[in-house]
Amino acid sequence: MHITLKATGTHAGMISHLLAKNPYNTYDRTEKGARVRMVYTVFTEEEAEIVIQASPDSIDLVKNSPDSYDITQYINDREFVTSSLFCTYIRGSLGTALNGKPKEDYAGWVTHPFALELSFGPVASDLPDSVVEGLFAPLGYQVAIERGEADYSFQLKNRSTVRYVTLSGHQTVQYALRQLLLLIPVLDNYKHYYISEEEFDKLRRYGEGWLPEHPLRELIIRRTLRFTNLIEQFEQSDSAETGTQKHIEKHTQKHTVQAQNDKHKQIQQPEQPQEEGKQQPTVRLNELRYQAIMDVIRKLPRRQKIVDFGSGEGKLSARMARMTGIEEIWAVEPSAYAQVRAMERFAKLERHTDAIIPTPMMGSLFYYDEQLRGKDVMILCEVIEHVDEHRLNRVMKTIVTEYQPNVLIVTTPNREYNEVYRMNQQELRHGDHRFEWNRSEFQEQCEQWIEEAPYSVALKGIGEEIEGFGQPTQMAIFTRRKEQKEA
Repeated sequence: MHITLKATGTHAGMISHLLAKNPYNTYDRTEKGARVRMVYTVFTEEEAEIVIQASPDSIDLVKNSPDSYDITQYINDREFVTSSLFCTYIRGSLGTALNGKPKEDYAGWVTHPFALELSFGPVASDLPDSVVEGLFAPLGYQVAIERGEADYSFQLKNRSTVRYVTLSGHQTVQYALRQLLLLIPVLDNYKHYYISEEEFDKLRRYGEGWLPEHPLRELIIRRTLRFTNLIEQFEQSDSAETGTQKHIEKHTQKHTVQAQNDKHKQIQQPEQPQEEGKQQPTVRLNELRYQAIMDVIRKLPRRQKIVDFGSGEGKLSARMARMTGIEEIWAVEPSAYAQVRAMERFAKLERHTDAIIPTPMMGSLFYYDEQLRGKDVMILCEVIEHVDEHRLNRVMKTIVTEYQPNVLIVTTPNREYNEVYRMNQQELRHGDHRFEWNRSEFQEQCEQWIEEAPYSVALKGIGEEIEGFGQPTQMAIFTRRKEQKEA
């Protein structure tokens, strides 16, 4: 992970004083568990180029974290990509330039716009190239993006999400670095630390002089703060500070962040009428999914044995544990960390005499398990979009021809609704989503899965419906035909 800062033209060498780094020495320090090095590859009065590079320890990245025992935590791109981690590592080394406080003799150069070229990468981003360009072009940069073709032997994707970005334009060193340290995490959309109101100060300091008027300001704030309550607090405090009341649409306030985050953090308003003078509490979209799934199960004549595939931390399984008529729940999940959290949640059910205790089980959709065959209900709640499309047909065939549940319930995002969240059509709601289907695509796939299987399917929506866009979540209920079961 690196940034290269290059200045050309008369007095280009002055950037060494703004950075407070001797061009004839190599800066080599350890910052927050990473080795940070800065070296001038070119230095004359008319051209100066400095490379800023960070090398984190892959073990330190997860040491003492609750995920440290899960081997998958070591198999990631964090030690290679230019991300929020990288910005954290180098921020201390660039303090003089970011604060604009060099030695007094050079203070006048802080506001001097140099002819700069900034290149950084690799950066892994779910944003399309057009949005990446739209983040930097309004700041006066020419944007060049390099991304290699991904050569797979099967149909997965033909373009890598990893890119190298080069920016060219006239800018002060202080503004250029502040813009990078704010926008690189926006591109990467990965946060390794707890997001709180402390981010407000970073947005104001690093965004001073350019963020308020940026055409993608809403996107920048949304991907920086992530959570609706923080966004609203920031907008309110920002309005109070500037004395101008910004217009925020009610619908955007409810939905703007959660569509791109974890599937369990989307917020919806309840659809029942509101008592006069009393404000209804918000209901998370995740909770609406659980309610919809349990409503279906309650109406089933047979619901004794249930499989919750991709059960995560066991939230849905724990809710179903107190439903009448259920005798066993298999909570199947491949993540060891999620299983531990689920077991902690299930242990708390022991205080309820009317609850059964779900059985946590390590398992995957890709491996057939005879124990799960012939159950009354099988659930895939927000699971299929995390499976590569080229593997999904085989997974579904295994379910309907081998597992053969009496009822199969599948939920997945509705891509059409992403426009309500003001998302670019090429964006996905979560970084791990491999695809998202619109309503007609989902219907077509459901019908295809049961072409040769004894099932019928009914489709429903979950969440607030918007005309022309449908509902944020779509649900399919597959029912095994009675005549086939008796045969």
